[in-house]
Formats: sequence, C-alpha cells, structure tokens
Amino acid sequence: MLSVLRVHLPSDIPIVGCELTPYLLLRRPDKTVTTDDVPELAPLDGHFLRYKWYRIQSDRKVAVCSVHPSEQATLQCLGCVKAKIPVAKSYHCSPKCFSDAWQHHRVLHDHAASSVNENGNEEEEIFGRFNSTGSGVVNATLTGSASSASLTNGSTSLYPAAVTQRSGGETWFEVGRSKTYTPSADDIGHVLKFECVVVDMETKLPVGHPNTILTSRVIPAPSPIPRRLIPVSGTDMMGQLDSDGRISSSGTFTVLSYNILSDTYASSELYSYCPSWALSWPYRRQNLLREIVGYRADIVCLQEVQNDHFEEFFAPELDKHGYQALYKRKTNEVYGGNIHTIDGCATFFRRDRFSHVKKYEVEFNKAAQSLTEVAVQTTQKKAALNRLVKDNVALIVVLEAKFSNQGADNPGKRQLLCVANTHVNVPPELKDVKIWQVHTLLKGLEKIAASADIPMLVCGDFNSVPGSAPHLLLAMGKVDPLHPELLVDPLAILRPHSKLTHQLPLVSAYSPFARGVGLGLEHQRRKMDITTNEPLFTNCTRDFIGTLDYIFYTADSLTVEALLELLDEDSLRKDTALPSPEWSSDHIALLAEFRFQTRPRR
Repeated sequence: MLSVLRVHLPSDIPIVGCELTPYLLLRRPDKTVTTDDVPELAPLDGHFLRYKWYRIQSDRKVAVCSVHPSEQATLQCLGCVKAKIPVAKSYHCSPKCFSDAWQHHRVLHDHAASSVNENGNEEEEIFGRFNSTGSGVVNATLTGSASSASLTNGSTSLYPAAVTQRSGGETWFEVGRSKTYTPSADDIGHVLKFECVVVDMETKLPVGHPNTILTSRVIPAPSPIPRRLIPVSGTDMMGQLDSDGRISSSGTFTVLSYNILSDTYASSELYSYCPSWALSWPYRRQNLLREIVGYRADIVCLQEVQNDHFEEFFAPELDKHGYQALYKRKTNEVYGGNIHTIDGCATFFRRDRFSHVKKYEVEFNKAAQSLTEVAVQTTQKKAALNRLVKDNVALIVVLEAKFSNQGADNPGKRQLLCVANTHVNVPPELKDVKIWQVHTLLKGLEKIAASADIPMLVCGDFNSVPGSAPHLLLAMGKVDPLHPELLVDPLAILRPHSKLTHQLPLVSAYSPFARGVGLGLEHQRRKMDITTNEPLFTNCTRDFIGTLDYIFYTADSLTVEALLELLDEDSLRKDTALPSPEWSSDHIALLAEFRFQTRPRR
C-alpha cells in the first residue's frame, strides 16, 4: 500500500509571498521509493494523497522583529508610528537590536520626512509602490480573526474557510488544500501546519495516521529602503507620474541593468552570511520580481538568468506586467552541468513603449574559433581555445520607440534604439580574455552603428573595475599602451595595442552624479569615485566591494535625465553584505532615464 516515509520543508521559516513546497518521500505498493506526487486524479493502487494547510492562531497577539524576523518583538519605535512608517518596520526584539540597527533605522525616518512635499502629500518612491504581497503590516494581522472569507491557495476551487479545532487558547484555521501554499499577510506571526494523509479512493477515508509538520512563525518579506530617481538634467521629474505610477515624460525612457545572481552560484558556502531562507530561490525570485517590477523601467537588462528560470518564471511573470522578453543562453562548451540551469542574458521591454525590430546574438566562443583560425599558430590552437572559450554571450536588440520625441524636426522618422546586454564572466587572471571580449562586442556594435544612425546603450556586468583596461576601452574609446593589464597577453591577441579602440561616443550613465552639484546630487556624489566618475560599488560581498556593472550610452544621440540613487552604508544594515534578506542579489540594480536628442538636419 502507498505510504509516506518522510515529510519536510526546505526551510522552516515561511515568508509572505514565497511558495512553500514540502518534500515528500513515498513508498509505492511495490516497495520502491519515489518523490512523485499521487493526486486524486491519478491514484496509485486505489490510493491517493490528500493535503491540508492550517494557520494556528493564538489568542495572544505576536509581533515580529523587523531586524531578526524569526524573533518575537519586545519593543516598538514610536517615531515610526508617528511618521506613519509601516508598523512592521517599527518592531525590535531587544534594546540592543534597536541600537545596533539605528544607523539603518533612522534612514526610514529621514525618507518618511522627505517624502512629504510642500502640500503635505506623501510622494511615492520608485521602489516602494509595488507592495501587493510585500512587507505586510503586522498590526493588521494581530487581531486573532480569520480575515479571509474563502480560500484561494492551491489549484482546488474556492471553498469556505473552516475552524477545525480550538484548544488551549489556539484556533486552527484551514487555509489550503493543495501540496503547496503561499503565506499571505494574514499569516504573519502565526505558525503553519502541513498535513498529508493517504486516502482510499473508494471510501474517500484516510488510511492510517496523517503526517504533519509545523513551521516557524510566518514573517513578512523584508523590504529594502526605497531607491529614488534623482534628476540630473536640472528638470525635476520626481512628481511626474503617469496613470500606472511610472515616471512619464515625452521622449524619455528608462533602462534597468541588473545581475540578479543565478541560483546555481548562490551557494551557502559562498554566501554563508546570508540566512538560508533568504538565499533560497523561492524567496529570492519573489523578492527580485518585486524589485524589478517596482522600478517600472521601460527596458530591463538582466544578467545571470538561468534558462529554466527565464522560461518558467521571469518571462511569464513580466509578461503580466506588459513586457516582451528576449533571451540568450550561454553556450555550453565549458559548462558541464544541467543545460536547463545554464544562465544567460535576458532583455525585456514594454510593449506599449517599444516594438522589436531585430535581434543579434553574440557568442564569444564562435569569435574565439574565428580568431584562432587566423591569428594563432597551429601548435597553439588547442591551448588558445582553452584560454578563450568561456561560454560568455551578448544579446543585442534593436527596438523602435512608440513615443515621439517632443520638438523633433522629423516627426515621421522612425526612432530606433540599439540595446546591448552582456555578462563578461571571466576569471580575474585572464585579463587578456576579458579585454578581447569587450573589444569584440564593441566592434560588433560599430558595424551596427555604421549601417544605421541609431542611439546605443551598452549594459551589463563586465567584471571589470573602474580604471581597468576593459572599462577604459568602453569609457575612453582606447587603452593606454602602457596599461599594466596589457602585459597579460600570452596569445598576442591584443597586439598591436593601437587596435584596441572604437569610435562609439560612449559615456557612463552614472558619471553625472560625480559632477553634480545641488540638492540631492551632492549626497550622491559622496557615493561616487570622482577619479573614475563611477559608483563606489555595484557589487558588495564579504570578500569584495567594488563596481563591476555599468550602463554606457552614445552621448551624441542620448542625454541622461535622471538616475536611480546609489546605495551606501546607510542603505545596508550594519555589517551586512549582499545578498541579504532585503536585497536578493550580490549586485545592485542600475537605472537611468534617457532622452533622445533632437539632431539637426544634415
């Protein structure tokens, strides 16, 4: 007979909005062991599995610490209550917890104070509006009532919520009848119970005792401090929101670039400082989606997107928000794992703002094959390919704007835009390979530029710090022949050094923050390296902190209107590295608002 051998959850800490999927180990009637589900529609030897989820509500109200969400709160910041900050952020588990978190916590107060404009109206931040399943409000859930009138979790039809048991000051509410369950804000502060039992197909009665497991108390999904869009062109765009809450200005568009940290690389060994529940993919994917959708960018360039995650999650989820998706998976000549978990570059754009014209896929492995055929001696070809072939790719997309540029001389002319998205994932010791890949990409973009008068954006994680040879090639159009990184060139692929040039007028989008003066810009300037005009960091782990990610644009055809504010030590909790419960990647997102320039008639 069918029997359940083991039931457990990957994490015993449930988070609002993150699906819980129990792991079941079953024994079939033939004594073999399986993890496959046995639903009522596909019974096994006359038996199937029935699932139920319960919320255990205590008569005693429980608040959760905002810093240590697995701990109960013992004190509340009344300043948060007065400032109308979400109450979930006001709770702390101890005076020491509150004291240690004060540097981070006071930023909440500062943001709350500055979000009230001259008319006394609260101003929305760029990442703070998308909160339908997000942080939750603790005091709204501590009423001891079963607030839901019906159940929607799982694939079964709606049915009335039922109080199944009450004893010892506790009430058990049935909240789901499927194998999986997604905690809601109503569950915050409460323990969940999962029950699995074998059921006879004919009698519909349970056979044997049910297998159960209890979770810890449900915690709200931690939410980072909202990041604002800071105008850099002298025009205040902060209040110009369109009907769905996006920044709106004729002739302008926003671009997001973000390395989201592939689940393949997010190991507990590498990121031991991040709680296991916050490092798990079911949590991170929801947190990343909340963040990405919250920015409401017109174009989104993501790196380290696993093939299966693109197809099963990001493409369908972002489609719901009006985005069309394009993807280029890395090649698999070096990668030896599951082909479905290979990561790549994904570019999304809003269908109401742009249409797709053309797509180019750059495979650096193919470029390496071509290079070794003509530039490397036969005896060195194998060694050369071993050095050059790293499976990296770039995705280049040509889009056409569906909006007009105000004041344009040729209103009927098509407004095209070329967007390159890449991840130069090369070991740091292979400096020549990194420079070669960036140079190869730029030469490809030059060919596109020669065939059409088209503005360009180059986005991605280049794994190159400011001042490195790849960065200088991008930002300055050339590399000093005496640059020390050019000394690493065993295959002589970088010689003569005079060839390491390009003619694209590329400028780093975040450079205006380094030059900026005035309200708001001075604070951002302190987060910049003024010697390189780049952010102090876009990647922050325990082992490394520095800038690896960039958005470059052609300065003869585009101007920067606004930039997403940078993170600093006030935006991260004390002694926090990334990823963290608040930020689900080890990189930070970059976002810029651009305007198409009106070019004079020729």
